[in-house]
Amino acid sequence: MTGPGGAARGTGPRPGPTGAARDPGLQPERTRLAWRRTTLACTVAAVLAVRSALHEGLSAAGAVAGALCLVCWLGFLLVAHRRMTALTAARPRPLTPGVSAAAALCTAALALSAVAVVV
Repeated sequence: MTGPGGAARGTGPRPGPTGAARDPGLQPERTRLAWRRTTLACTVAAVLAVRSALHEGLSAAGAVAGALCLVCWLGFLLVAHRRMTALTAARPRPLTPGVSAAAALCTAALALSAVAVVV
């Protein structure tokens, strides 16, 4: 369906609550801040997992889980840094499925290894 002037409905900037068009420049900034918050949360989880493993005495399983936790944290840190760097461009590239899967995999592995250290 087309609207007035032959333009398709739903295309173009949508007016916000005040009637002004949405500023697309703010979305990359919000996304970059979300990546930073997630990186901080992953850092806290990794530090607490390693601290818990060291606090209760170092065992072979605890050392392996702690090392896995740190490797997953480093992987997520790399993915997040690359994404935050890409968001600094005037027109950032969309998140690719591979990067998205890597971030999800690192987050899930970090959570599982943190649970393994605590339990």
